[in-house]
Amino acid sequence: MESKIKIIEKRLNEKRKFIQVISGPRQVGKTTAILEYLKRTEKKNVYITADDVNPENGVWISQQWGIVRLKMKVENANEYILAIDEIQKIRNWSESVKLEWDRDSREKTNIKLVLLGSSQLLMQKGLSESLTGRFEIIKMVHWSYSEMKTEFGFTPEQYVWFGAYPGAGELIHDEKRFKDYIRNSIIETTISKDILQITRVDKPALLKSVCELGLLYSGQILSFNKFLGQLHDAGNTTTVSHYLDLLDNSGIVGGISKFMMQDVRIRASSPKLSAHNTAIINSLMPEKYVEIIEKPEKWGRLVESCVGSHLLNRSKLENYELFYWRENNFEVDFVLKKGEKVVALEIKSGNIQKTDGMRKFMQIYGSSKSYIVGGQGLSWQEFLTFSPSDLF
Repeated sequence: MESKIKIIEKRLNEKRKFIQVISGPRQVGKTTAILEYLKRTEKKNVYITADDVNPENGVWISQQWGIVRLKMKVENANEYILAIDEIQKIRNWSESVKLEWDRDSREKTNIKLVLLGSSQLLMQKGLSESLTGRFEIIKMVHWSYSEMKTEFGFTPEQYVWFGAYPGAGELIHDEKRFKDYIRNSIIETTISKDILQITRVDKPALLKSVCELGLLYSGQILSFNKFLGQLHDAGNTTTVSHYLDLLDNSGIVGGISKFMMQDVRIRASSPKLSAHNTAIINSLMPEKYVEIIEKPEKWGRLVESCVGSHLLNRSKLENYELFYWRENNFEVDFVLKKGEKVVALEIKSGNIQKTDGMRKFMQIYGSSKSYIVGGQGLSWQEFLTFSPSDLF
């Protein structure tokens, strides 16, 4: 959390240039971070939320902005921070923000604006529709192992099973309550309030099935045709791919593409499914923590999914691309690419057997770096504390 607060502080200490948008999946601490910053800073500020505002009240944003302008005048302040939370709940919010921001720009009124919202997709839509060139993103992703260890005392094994939602960190000793929280407050809310409100979904039941199947097969490569064969509702590969993209952009589960030198072919490959947070996988499984760690095959897949989640989330902050690689019977679990640099990772855990895919990969891409995580290599527990960018 401290690193996130420092980023906010750095941005708001700069000269007023852009609207600051704190963006990320549900329940990753966006509101907590801005409130903590506002409590610490000596800068004058106002925090408001649209949580209980009528969505049709289009003048609400202008009214709140006007109050801040009045405060600046009365207090003879030359700067104010205005943080608006849950802004996506106001219809046509981006048009109102554009109007007020541009007015301040013309009149040289130094109001620094921070926007937050629980629906990542709705925020993206509003930003692209009206605020092009006026904003920059402060990205927030699911919490790292180090953050959960610092805040809640998690062990690496607990992180694999209970995942990375700070709101659920205190619930791990009541696993039924924990699973209910993840299913109801994360999965169901993301689907019903984020995805279904922002885009046309002809088959909501199919979307939910894609979500559940994607989570249960996390860490595995699954062709879209095989994906369809596992679904009870009729669909096609285009629909499934689209639904998986929606779930990926919402921070639930996505598909990692196959690594190829010919980028044009990458998107056509079968995806390697990856949950963004292993707590979501846990919520759909019948086992408890003490049971799952005694099942080597299932536990091994969860460890690989956890490493995948770590790599996937950090890629959004550290600007590297994430892939897997497979040729015939040869496979490498993860491939990281940053510019011309390539890193291959193979995850060994439990009794899961691996092929000599790493050797084959290095024969083809000889200038790459390679690491083994688990087994005789770097322990997966230690790997979760590393920044993947350090591998390059």
